[in-house]
Amino acid sequence: MRSFPPSQRATIRRSGRADYDLAAIYRILDEGLVAHVAFAGAQGPVVIPATYARDGDRLYVHGGVRSRMLTTLAAGAECCVAVTLLDGLVLARSAFHHSMNYRSVVIFGKASPVVDREEKARALARFVEHVVPGRAAEVRAPSPAELDATLVVSLPLDESSAKIRSGPPVDGETDYALPVWCGVVPFAASAGEPVPDERNLANLELPKYLQPYRRP
Repeated sequence: MRSFPPSQRATIRRSGRADYDLAAIYRILDEGLVAHVAFAGAQGPVVIPATYARDGDRLYVHGGVRSRMLTTLAAGAECCVAVTLLDGLVLARSAFHHSMNYRSVVIFGKASPVVDREEKARALARFVEHVVPGRAAEVRAPSPAELDATLVVSLPLDESSAKIRSGPPVDGETDYALPVWCGVVPFAASAGEPVPDERNLANLELPKYLQPYRRP
């Protein structure tokens, strides 16, 4: 699996936690659910959470055609997108060395609007599949009017990097003699039992792709 040559702004200063391998970047993006999109708005910097989907070397973000974020990105504004997965709280012997175990991806670049209707329809199906694999084939596809009401932008992953921290706390050598409990408190995203809509048709069984629902 190839790696992206990091640009200056995508280069991670703490090199021991950097990963520019596409496989690592893909895994984090495919597991995550929420991205934070930063851009310069008319009144200053803005960061907005958004759902997303990856298709190959591109990241898609979508919303209404009047979305401030999407219209700004579609007009060619530079943006920065971050996706973070929290894996654990790292409790050290000193306050200074407390940390978190995490996996994150940061992407820089310019997004472009998706104007081809077939590509837009595929992208919207990818959003559904990203959240619940197997569901896009079961639900109704967007109507022409719904496609027209949706703005989709596509961001290349050319300027992207992953940053990963794992393992136990790392303390100063003299602090290891302190009588303080240290270690890692694991974190993991987990889904609860699906709750059926009260207007479901009678005798509908829970789909197999939700038995149980898990992230990649």
